[in-house]
Amino acid sequence: MTNPVEEVQKLGQSIWYDNIRRGLLTSGEFQRMVEMGVSGVTSNPTIFEKAIAESADYDAALLSLARAGKSATEIYEALAVEDLRAAADALRPTYYRTKGADGFVSWEVDPHLAYDTERTVSEAKRLHAALARPRAGGGPSRGLDRPNVLIKVPATPEGITAIRTLIGDGVNVNVTLIFSLKMYQRVMEAYLSGLEDLASRKGDLSRIASVASFFVSRVDTLVDKQLEARI
Repeated sequence: MTNPVEEVQKLGQSIWYDNIRRGLLTSGEFQRMVEMGVSGVTSNPTIFEKAIAESADYDAALLSLARAGKSATEIYEALAVEDLRAAADALRPTYYRTKGADGFVSWEVDPHLAYDTERTVSEAKRLHAALARPRAGGGPSRGLDRPNVLIKVPATPEGITAIRTLIGDGVNVNVTLIFSLKMYQRVMEAYLSGLEDLASRKGDLSRIASVASFFVSRVDTLVDKQLEARI
């Protein structure tokens, strides 16, 4: 008997989980979600703040990192990297089964860099390397050990420029904060230009993936208020 997630997949849709928490990974619950058909996961600093503040999942790791003299940012990144690597590993079979069309994990660039193209590019590359690098003790690398990693970049004017650069450099991107069709058009143009840049450098286009996150819920909220007013 198929479950609702599988029924949705028959319509050409994918179900991604917009949340992550250490307990989901260590308990096996996230793996069960993947087996049910959940085929991606997204994260951002707010999601991690909630996970860390509202559970005891991270207490031991927090204490250890704090005693090691790590800064708040370093602690956050260490905790996030561990969770997202585990999620990416759980989703890799989906990535390979769909030939790279699904099975991704997303991590967001620092929102404070939304209007700084150069630093967004630099940070996105650093985060991508942190998640995708081979596992310790895994033997010689054949490239990225986790090809199913997306870095979230906001669709600001500066972010659009960064998207082209990152795609051109072979970094998979999840473009977030898209609120209009006009901006979506610019995102598509940046993506295609990035592919052209990569192709001109003889890069491997088959490993490039991108997601455009159109914030439909925000539009729905505004439309619902207008409909209620007219009714």
